[in-house]
Amino acid sequence: MSDVTLATESELGDPLSERELCPDELLAGQEAAFARDIARLHARREEHVRVPCPACGSDAPEAAFSKYGFAFQRCPDCGTLYMSPRPSEALMADYYTNSENYAYWAEHIFPASEAARREKIHKPWLARVLDYCETFGIRRDLLLEVGPGFGTFSALATASGAFARVVGVEPTPEMAAACRARGVEVVEKRIEDLGSEVGQADVVCAFEVIEHLFAPRRFLAGIAPRVAAGGLLVLSCPNGEGFDIEMLGARSQAVDAEHVNLFNPRSLSALVEEAGFEVLRVHTPGRLRRRDRAGRGPGRRGRAAPLPQARAAGGVG
Repeated sequence: MSDVTLATESELGDPLSERELCPDELLAGQEAAFARDIARLHARREEHVRVPCPACGSDAPEAAFSKYGFAFQRCPDCGTLYMSPRPSEALMADYYTNSENYAYWAEHIFPASEAARREKIHKPWLARVLDYCETFGIRRDLLLEVGPGFGTFSALATASGAFARVVGVEPTPEMAAACRARGVEVVEKRIEDLGSEVGQADVVCAFEVIEHLFAPRRFLAGIAPRVAAGGLLVLSCPNGEGFDIEMLGARSQAVDAEHVNLFNPRSLSALVEEAGFEVLRVHTPGRLRRRDRAGRGPGRRGRAAPLPQARAAGGVG
């Protein structure tokens, strides 16, 4: 069994402003790319499917709200918010492979915002992961980052020398190329499809990934055998019961066309325990961040840490 810790980036470093996240001069191009992506999803409505709660499997949803033309439900049993109907797994995979928005972020926004992200998000996260390793006695032979995006965290971890080997598992072509450009070793696959390219990892991180996935249960089932006995899984994701969603509902920036699963601390903990992990820590930010405009995109990454067989830690923000 592995251990998991759950935490949020917002409590780690200084808040990242929207202008640091997406500079003003790039916002119009990003918004246009995002709109074209959403239009393509709506053009294939016949490929959208109804799903049960992604956390507990309950299938008696209560309507919550709609955004960008997508309906979000609330599970009465565990409180998870989730999109249903949602694009099919095949359509979702096609979306991420051919997304104009992700290509725009990789080419323009991530390079422009990388320095701020490195200092305010990724360096604090690396320090926290290393603290988890020290606290829980985790080896540091192999760190596996699932969904590394632009590769800033994996590049930092590689350059730090704190781990003997760092590998990113990134299925989106533009993001995988960005990782390689930063000297990160990358396997261009989904974690569920990973073969013998890498062995079991002492630490697996998945920052702001699980909210995007069609089948998060299968995702965690794919991660579990990749975590060494006594290893650590670190996850993070938006909090479906966070203050912003409670107050703003669909107007919250955490509610997004790509965020098809909005877990809360209870439901995410139950989900990772079902996958065979022991939850070590769950963090929520405990503070609000000022958001002064509506930048959208693959901007945030998350974490969780691992049971004596496998454990987990992470953040729900």
